[in-house]
Amino acid sequence: MIIVSNIKVPIAKPIIGDEEIQNVVEVLKSGMIAQGPKVEEFEQKFAEWVGTEYGIAVNSGTAALHTALLACEIGPEDEVITSPFTFIASGNAIAYTGAKPVFADIDLKTYTLNPDAIEDLITENTKAILPVQLYGQSANMDKINEIAEKYGLIVIEDAAQAHGATCNGQKVGSMGDMSCFSFYPTKNMTTSEGGIITTDDEDLAEAARMFRAHGASVRYHHDAIGYNFRMTDISAAIGLAQLNKIDQFNDKRIENAAYLNEGLKNVDGIITPYCAYGSKHVYHQYTIRVEKGDRDDWVDLINECGVGTGIHYPIPLYNQPIYKYLGFDGDCPNAELAADNVISLPVHPSLTKEDLDIVIDAVKTASEELD
Repeated sequence: MIIVSNIKVPIAKPIIGDEEIQNVVEVLKSGMIAQGPKVEEFEQKFAEWVGTEYGIAVNSGTAALHTALLACEIGPEDEVITSPFTFIASGNAIAYTGAKPVFADIDLKTYTLNPDAIEDLITENTKAILPVQLYGQSANMDKINEIAEKYGLIVIEDAAQAHGATCNGQKVGSMGDMSCFSFYPTKNMTTSEGGIITTDDEDLAEAARMFRAHGASVRYHHDAIGYNFRMTDISAAIGLAQLNKIDQFNDKRIENAAYLNEGLKNVDGIITPYCAYGSKHVYHQYTIRVEKGDRDDWVDLINECGVGTGIHYPIPLYNQPIYKYLGFDGDCPNAELAADNVISLPVHPSLTKEDLDIVIDAVKTASEELD
């Protein structure tokens, strides 16, 4: 693969404005820079925005997943069904608890967990389903929750990429027993680094708070082996400013995706993103799938036109070297096909119409070159 240094349209660009800077300065001047009142305010406002009773802020999306699994008492001998087509944190968080990730195939249209692939994988050790709301779109949560209820399973949403997405009118983050978001800088909103768990269950919320603070429900009284997963007031201050902008950010992503869809609809050799009926897709990523030539050749040609790209994700989790070593396996042909052929293109809110036209022209050029 050719490495190109003349990228004019980057794949991602965090948007930090005067409000975020002012909020951080206020926190720094206050002297309360660890977890404090800003974290509490952010938790309340984010939970309200999602539509849940409780929010538990932590220092990364990975920590959110780990904490939620611990709060749900998932551990050794348990199995958690999840997607293999995701960032490795989704599987690692399961492994951290001593449980086993079990990989179900994806829907090739949405790239999210296929409900029809779940039931055959359920065993007496299955304790939870962890659907990944990938690229900004929800999995079919109605069907997943039906399966969970049928078998008495816990549902934990990995909502790291889907802030503001909906499924049949209900927001991602409010459809599981617990849900986990990431605020990494390239996400739809950021706190610099950070994450949050949302839930309507008071007991689960209390357990999550305990695990994020060294297993202590009362200071210096430790009920469990916990972790230092606390968010700082500095991060929460950024998050509060971003929360006021997230709907605007998402609207722009949706507008940009619609423009790309129109511009790319007749390009030979690609499949543009699909939005499931009844869903609101917030386009954390705008991901095409190529159907001719080699994916790396597409990437090289698009990069040569000055457009940044990403591959999300090139290896199904069960084919990662460490997972093969640990004996985590899977048979997910849709995930393997997607891993070989997806390319993410710029869709972030900073893009101008001229930027989007450059993206469209780059993909058209690549298609023509590969005929």
